[in-house]
Amino acid sequence: MPSNNGHFLIIKGEGYVDIPEIKGYTKKYVSKLDFDLETSKIGNSEMQHLDFAYASSLIRTFTEDPTLVLTIRGRKYTPSFEFKVNGQLIQTKGVQTEVDAGYEGKGKVVLVEAKNRATRNVIIRQLYYPYRQWQEHTEKKVYTLFFEKTGENVYSIWEFEFTDPKNYNSIRLVKSGKFQIN
Repeated sequence: MPSNNGHFLIIKGEGYVDIPEIKGYTKKYVSKLDFDLETSKIGNSEMQHLDFAYASSLIRTFTEDPTLVLTIRGRKYTPSFEFKVNGQLIQTKGVQTEVDAGYEGKGKVVLVEAKNRATRNVIIRQLYYPYRQWQEHTEKKVYTLFFEKTGENVYSIWEFEFTDPKNYNSIRLVKSGKFQIN
């Protein structure tokens, strides 16, 4: 667990969260765009898939917030904050984080960790540190999404929350969905 940039702590505990399979059918989603995004079909990067889902308005629809706009991307450093892992108090400052995309709306900030392939689990740190970082910078509620491209124009999204912001392992799934953008 990073405590400062370049300094790590070894802590006994669960460091990963399972990404549950989304059961049921893939929902058909009609893009809100009235034209085809030709350039979004070139390559296979996490960001391009996330940008396509955002441009099609899937991210806004999933989060039920039409006011979301892209405001956060890339690497930043955390302010000071503390939290617990298995009762062990951790103090951190200046840890480098990376957000694949962050969107701000009138009442919320939505952070997204994206993958361009199916993933069974993810290290909680990739969701928790950006969540705590942006929670320190805004009064708005911070939401955390995990996003992946799983097929031809098929995207899966999971919303996670931390029921106790100062407890690293308080992560829980709120909702999920699998969508095919048409």
